[in-house]
Amino acid sequence: MSTSKKQLSPDQTQELLENLKIRFEKNKARHKGIDWNKVQAKLEANPEKLWTLDEMEVTGGEPDVVGQDTKTGEYIFFDCSAESPKDRRSLCYDRAAWESRKANRPENTAMDVAAEMGIELLTEEEYQQLQELGNFDLKTSSWLLTPANVRKLGGAIFGDRRFDRVFIYHNGADSYYAARGFRGSLRV
Repeated sequence: MSTSKKQLSPDQTQELLENLKIRFEKNKARHKGIDWNKVQAKLEANPEKLWTLDEMEVTGGEPDVVGQDTKTGEYIFFDCSAESPKDRRSLCYDRAAWESRKANRPENTAMDVAAEMGIELLTEEEYQQLQELGNFDLKTSSWLLTPANVRKLGGAIFGDRRFDRVFIYHNGADSYYAARGFRGSLRV
């Protein structure tokens, strides 16, 4: 974990950058045309983003670059673990859903954990983009950023891949399952 609230030690930074570079080189199809040296320079200039990427890493997310915003120049990282990150499962969707549960409340919520980590839940569109890069969530599912009109009615959406198709479903936002977590995105 981090040495202070949102900063890694030099050793932690070096270890994280090495792990990210190895993953980057191993999965070139996720980020065609992107130069690792430019990504690393941007990361080194933003230590708070390194802290967030480390949080993604230690919770099982296996973050990797999946693109670059042509308008802002920001590199986009998604959790690219094969299954929903293992240390971010068994969470209901948000604080309102958690508070509405009368019994058997989970430890936390996907939205609260994401905020603590400094990431955003993947949107439905980002989840579809991720699934174009490989086969993810074959045994698990991931909460997705839910449209306000769905959330207002008590629901939340999640996605997974089954039968060689990507499915987006709904559940009560207060539900939680051992096989459902969440995936995040970070812009650097």
